Amino acid sequence: MKKSIFSLFLILVASIAFAQVAPQPLFKPEIKKVLFLGNSITYAGNYVNDIEAYCIAHFPNQKIEFINVGLPSETVSGLSEDGHADGRFPRPDLHERLSRVLAKTKPDLVFASYGMNDGIYLPLDLVRFQKFKDGIQWLHDKVVASGAKIIHLTPPIYDEVKGKKIGYADVLDVYSNWLIEQAKKEKWEVIDVHYPMQRILDAHRRLDQRLGIETSFALANDGIHPAEAGHWIMAKSILMHLGAKEIIKAGTIQATLTNIENPDAFIKLITERQNILKDAWLTNIGHSRPEMNKGLPLEEAQSKAEALEVQIREMAK
Repeated sequence: MKKSIFSLFLILVASIAFAQVAPQPLFKPEIKKVLFLGNSITYAGNYVNDIEAYCIAHFPNQKIEFINVGLPSETVSGLSEDGHADGRFPRPDLHERLSRVLAKTKPDLVFASYGMNDGIYLPLDLVRFQKFKDGIQWLHDKVVASGAKIIHLTPPIYDEVKGKKIGYADVLDVYSNWLIEQAKKEKWEVIDVHYPMQRILDAHRRLDQRLGIETSFALANDGIHPAEAGHWIMAKSILMHLGAKEIIKAGTIQATLTNIENPDAFIKLITERQNILKDAWLTNIGHSRPEMNKGLPLEEAQSKAEALEVQIREMAK
């Protein structure tokens, strides 16, 4: 009897210890499809790939379909500057395709990243700002009406040193601040990626100045499109918001994949798979932007993706 009680005690202690250390999945069990909406930064997809890599590595039993339908040049404001793309075409407008996106992908959760293109690289103007706010409100309402949940991302930073559009960094500060306010006023879920990027850029620039180094550090060499380090700051901000607090000191996605034997090969496979699928989804859904890759037929792309998925899951065992 005493032995049985002692055994039960050990089981209870072990269960409590496991509960304290076992990581909790970042997404609720009912989340099966996660959609990423945005412009060229989302289409590039590095931050999307990082998020998927982390989730597969740490929660291999939770099967989630991560769908990237970011479209380069797109706005949610419906605005486009004169001579965009050297006059070849105006900026695509999310209003033209959102209904099709939601109907075809049927997401449970949507991450939306807009703002970078919405001020069309000009100083702050209240009319343009209102167009951005109206577009975001419309997007929010459409996603909620579809039955999905939406999480807004503040826009990434614009680097005036590299991009040369003076005053545009302030525009994205204003757009970011408004989104952050909606989290308080309207109870929206908003993840700030803007100011984490800004803090890291500023810290590096101060160090360059202190050491007398000519300004060389940048998260985006053209001022707009972040390289891998910038995408990781975005992904890290999202993952930490969702609950992955332990990655606070991780400088790269690879640093979080300690249970994967070859993290670089793991991420390469996820990237290859996402590249096939995002072009297929964009072609299947349809859009108004010319000069895009023509994706494979969706079923063919999904078949190729499934073959890569087997390899990815094998590496995550």
